[in-house]
Amino acid sequence: MGQPASAVANRQARRWWVDGSARVVATLLLVGAAVAWVALVRQSSTMTMPGMSTGMSMSDSSMATVSWSAGDAAAFVGSWGVMMAAMMLPSATPMIALYATVGRRMATSGRRVAPVAVFALPYAVMWLALGIPVYAGGVLIADAARSHPGLSDVAPYAVAVVLVAAGAYQFSSAKRVCLRQCQNPLPFLATRWSPGLSGAIRVGLAHAGYCLGCCWLLMVVLVAAGTMGLGWVLLIAALVFLEKITPRGRWATSVTGIALLGLGIAVAIHPDIATSLHG
Repeated sequence: MGQPASAVANRQARRWWVDGSARVVATLLLVGAAVAWVALVRQSSTMTMPGMSTGMSMSDSSMATVSWSAGDAAAFVGSWGVMMAAMMLPSATPMIALYATVGRRMATSGRRVAPVAVFALPYAVMWLALGIPVYAGGVLIADAARSHPGLSDVAPYAVAVVLVAAGAYQFSSAKRVCLRQCQNPLPFLATRWSPGLSGAIRVGLAHAGYCLGCCWLLMVVLVAAGTMGLGWVLLIAALVFLEKITPRGRWATSVTGIALLGLGIAVAIHPDIATSLHG
């Protein structure tokens, strides 16, 4: 009896990882992730939440002073990009390294192949772009909180809603579809490969979209519940890696969903818990 196609594809992918180009690209990406983590730790005490005045720490939940400008937005988005690179590069490494391997093999047969940097660019652009609505939303919420002080009483329940929504999403069909594409990079490339620069960008955008689709609500939890505290960054980065890379990815997804649902219900019952989540 023949083996399942997914098993054959995964075994073939493992053979392709011994390719030298994949090792070089993977090493460079992981070094880049390490540099991003160092930068993130260094900036963790000075990076400001959207709407906060300069100098507040990531873990400071106060939004009494609303301060924003184009310069503040650019600084925040840049810092957000560093944080996303630290969190997401390790889990994106298998796909980007596999692209380098497949591309090198196709190039030897005379096919047009874009540099791996072109394929990886959409990931960076999408991670940076996500910081724009985070910044804008933070400024609007901070302004509303200043104008209507009574909203602070509602804030814990908003955190509870975010936690419950993120927990429920872990069990959704959209989550399963996105996670499947991230966990099986070889079939994704085999079915979507497109030659040239535009083809590499299209395929990179498509996979980066699935990559973001796996964890966008976890990023909302990071902002809403953890105020981007370093501990929350480490936790969510570990969860993303477990989901996408390890053999127990589906198990990790379910456990995370149950934990988020339970935490959201606990915050709704005891709103004071929301404050402690900010660290």
